[in-house]
Amino acid sequence: MTTTGTRPPARRTSTGAAQRLVPLAERLLGGALPVRVRMWDGSEAGPEDAPTVRVRSRRALRRLLWEPGELGLAEAYITGDIDLDDDLGDGLRAIRRAMSERGLTPPALSLPDRLAAAGTALRLGAVGPRPPVPAARAGLRGALHSKARDRAAISHHYDLSNAFYALLLDETMAYSCGYWTSDAPDYGPADAQRDKLELICRKLGLRPGARLLDIGCGWGSLTLHAAQRHGVRVTAVTLAAEQAAYVREQVATRGLEELVEVLNIDYRDIAERPETRGAYDAVSTIEMGEHVGDAEYPAFTRILHDSLRPRGRVLVQQMSRGANAPGGGAFIESYIAPDMHMRPVGETVGLLEGAGLEVRDVEALREHYVLTVDAWRRTLEERWTEFTALVGEETARVWRLYLVGGALAFEERRMGVDQILCVRPDREGTAAMPATRGGWYGVDR
Repeated sequence: MTTTGTRPPARRTSTGAAQRLVPLAERLLGGALPVRVRMWDGSEAGPEDAPTVRVRSRRALRRLLWEPGELGLAEAYITGDIDLDDDLGDGLRAIRRAMSERGLTPPALSLPDRLAAAGTALRLGAVGPRPPVPAARAGLRGALHSKARDRAAISHHYDLSNAFYALLLDETMAYSCGYWTSDAPDYGPADAQRDKLELICRKLGLRPGARLLDIGCGWGSLTLHAAQRHGVRVTAVTLAAEQAAYVREQVATRGLEELVEVLNIDYRDIAERPETRGAYDAVSTIEMGEHVGDAEYPAFTRILHDSLRPRGRVLVQQMSRGANAPGGGAFIESYIAPDMHMRPVGETVGLLEGAGLEVRDVEALREHYVLTVDAWRRTLEERWTEFTALVGEETARVWRLYLVGGALAFEERRMGVDQILCVRPDREGTAAMPATRGGWYGVDR
């Protein structure tokens, strides 16, 4: 974010904190620093034309000593110990470009590197106890992807408060990638979300009276759209208590009680309900599969398959990672989506096929997510005062970093998002799918 106000002239010295720190940083990176550094004592070093990183206090260095790498840098930003003079997105983009062009890599600190860093920090007066962890960091306990831990992970992210998401999102309350069909000035994020919801309904072939199982329903955008616009009977499932309460309220307000059932349960509980086996004409799961976990995903796809009647369809909209990209990362997994797991889209297709589903269409929406995340980021910046009043400065900075970093990940193909449409063929192998995709996109072919 651009800093406001008049900045005092920097005190340029040849022996300040910057001159002590930058040589060490360049040695660890294996090349010239891609940023200019301005330290708490006013000293500066680094290229004049690069983004300027302000190190506000010695505590920033102490954080990096205790937590080297991405997480330490992120926490220093969250707490305001470091900042950028320029727009955060522009700054991070320029830094990544410079590192790529120069072949710089984040340091994997050896013992001598750590000793050298500690010595520099000692001379700068930055050595001390571990700084307090920001309150927004998740602190999960228990076995990975146990029901209790998954509930805590989902609650950490989605139960931040309905008021927060109502402020961030548009009136559809869709917290997933939109489908941007126009670049007209009056076309906005709510339009893109409605176009996405309608596309999903068309791909699933929803008709009045059909039964839809919406797993990970969020704040009910697809559930409410399918019931209200298409007369579909929907079972909406969410593990987040705040979301379940919101959807139930909307169902009552819109008079949809005869069409919508809201279940505040774990997706694994669906398999324990015998009435759901083979009961649904369609199943949707919109950006929920990332929370399932790698080891649990085959069982998840089996639930998708078993919930469908023969010739029923399932649509999975899910984030993916590039073949050589990690996806997520220490910051995302500590502050936004604990225990999330992403894989290349081809691996997800294989898992769906392994459950007995026939994959009929895969549509990549990566560029659409850049537009979606950027719309959320603009809202955050425009309503910054409201967000900080609601959740505090640190949490607001977590979300700024998350949205800026997310947009960059989609821009650079480190992350993607895809709609994967499947069908459960009957015993004769009949899928009853349309001969062409035309009907999904409103064309007669």
